[in-house]
Amino acid sequence: MDPNTKPEPKPVPGARILIVVSYYYREIAEQIVAGAKAAIEAAGATHDLMEVPGAFELPTAISWRAKAGRAYDGYVALGCVVRGETSHYEYVCGESARALMDLGVRDGIAIGYGILTVENLDQAAARADPTNRDKGGEAARACLALVAIRRDLLKG
Repeated sequence: MDPNTKPEPKPVPGARILIVVSYYYREIAEQIVAGAKAAIEAAGATHDLMEVPGAFELPTAISWRAKAGRAYDGYVALGCVVRGETSHYEYVCGESARALMDLGVRDGIAIGYGILTVENLDQAAARADPTNRDKGGEAARACLALVAIRRDLLKG
């Protein structure tokens, strides 16, 4: 398969997905959200949107939302972290990824990971653009695939 070809999302009619996005870099966030929304809608699912201040807050917001009782079939975590001059980048990237993985494994939550970890805003813009690398759509399709797998397991 051509690595530039976007896979078709697996149909998951009726699935409810919560997109949780860090708007620290607003223009980048808007692009990755657009890609995620398009992928979710193409799969026959619906979405809501929740904003958080930064990538570090994404796992906490998803955990709280999942425990609050409003039923979502899956979550898409979106954001952007740009490397700076200090070790802050490594902490935010590593701990956010670890916490999201912990939520998925420990709590059985379907999470699509769409936190861009880049050296500069040009890299982020290329990865966020739904007509280019479409990392928001990629994260949404990963979440939808997990939702479909869980549905198949619950049938059996």
